[in-house]
Amino acid sequence: MAASLGPSLVTFPGPCYTLFILINETPAPPPSMLDTWNGRALFRLIWPLIIEQLLAVAMGAADTVMISMVGEHAVSGVNIVDNINNLLIIAFSALCTGGAVVASQYIGRRDSANASAAARQLIYVVVLVAGVITLAALAFRRPLISLIYGSLEAGVMEAAAVYLLLTSLSFPFLGVYNANAALFRAVGNSRITMLIALLVNVLNIGGNAFFLLVLKLGVFGVGLSTLICRVTAAALTTALLYRGHGRPLSLGGLFRIRLARPMIRNILNVGIPSGLESSMFQLGRLLTQRIFPLFGTAAMAGNAIAGVINSFSFQPGMAYGMALVTIVGQCVGAADFRAARKETARIMRLTYITLVVISGAVLLFLDPLISLFSLSAEAHEYARVFLQIHCISMMIGWPLSFALPCALRAAGDARYVMIVATISMWTVRVSLAYILVFALDMGPLGVWLAMGADFLSRGSCYLVRWLRGKWQTKRVITG
Repeated sequence: MAASLGPSLVTFPGPCYTLFILINETPAPPPSMLDTWNGRALFRLIWPLIIEQLLAVAMGAADTVMISMVGEHAVSGVNIVDNINNLLIIAFSALCTGGAVVASQYIGRRDSANASAAARQLIYVVVLVAGVITLAALAFRRPLISLIYGSLEAGVMEAAAVYLLLTSLSFPFLGVYNANAALFRAVGNSRITMLIALLVNVLNIGGNAFFLLVLKLGVFGVGLSTLICRVTAAALTTALLYRGHGRPLSLGGLFRIRLARPMIRNILNVGIPSGLESSMFQLGRLLTQRIFPLFGTAAMAGNAIAGVINSFSFQPGMAYGMALVTIVGQCVGAADFRAARKETARIMRLTYITLVVISGAVLLFLDPLISLFSLSAEAHEYARVFLQIHCISMMIGWPLSFALPCALRAAGDARYVMIVATISMWTVRVSLAYILVFALDMGPLGVWLAMGADFLSRGSCYLVRWLRGKWQTKRVITG
């Protein structure tokens, strides 16, 4: 008889057994939402998400190579601003997650009118937030950079100030694009966002080449290319949604602005906890990254290269998490909790299989991969050990700590995810890292060990929460 993923599971004698059930649950006779998310529909949703995630990392690396043509000051200035911009991108993504969850639940309820209304409210909120951030960034560019990074060389400060000027102007368009991409994913149409991401990234590389090599505009040209690309992405996705290409959801009537406070509140109830969680994650990560310079250039280089390889390895897992937001959101909106459990079990199984294969391949070809970069023997060894730790911990704990919480957020349990993530970040990843590195004299190895422990810590909490079924009592939309 198939095991139920309900409250009775908490009586079973250990996390290994419950994890086994989650991954190997026997499908029951399919209800309606299981018919909706059959194997073909699931494949159509996931593969473009994986391509889009890998594309973002690959194009980012290509972008950095092109900027390096301008010189070290340009690279440093752009990198500084990108770190600031990443915090804002996280904020936009969190708001968009809130909008995607609300829209997905209305779609699952077969309520296209409210799904479209939620889409419009998301655009209004994102534009408002982005507009405020843009004005603040334009007014306080140099003080903001100095506040975060302290005293900088004149050339680096000038490059950073110019790049921040142009990227600040792009924030509203970036926010709108992220919102539109989340809405396309909410209706299960990830192919459009993949194609637009491909178009925009190619346009960005072409723009960089034109402004850098032909017009010789330096950092200004790089920023201008970014601005043009974000305007293009926002315009294309808005036009497609406005003309009904996101059925059953539409942005028709977008320019007849009417704010709906209850719906905005629903979006923020998911978006704000997600944003705080992501911000705490980035802050904690920054604090642990500051450890590596204390152990010399080799440790810094080894950590950087391990991070580059690592960033490619978990992108498919990120795509599976995005898929869970759409699928679980629709299932919960339809009040089909059995389908939510079944589909989550299936996605989690796929996530584990994928990450085990990727991690195994990285471990198998570890030295050739690291050898692609020009590292000293000491840095090579650091990168090797760091990646060994990460691959093992990723195979065991990454899906539970980063994919499963997407299902909880989609069900409206975002506050619990935020609380667990924050506590685990500060008590395990940050505090344990400093204890291992300094108190136990393990050196920079302790940072990566603490990261693996953080995966297991938060992942265990999310697993228990999911199996107990408390998420089924949460409500994002009412009525």
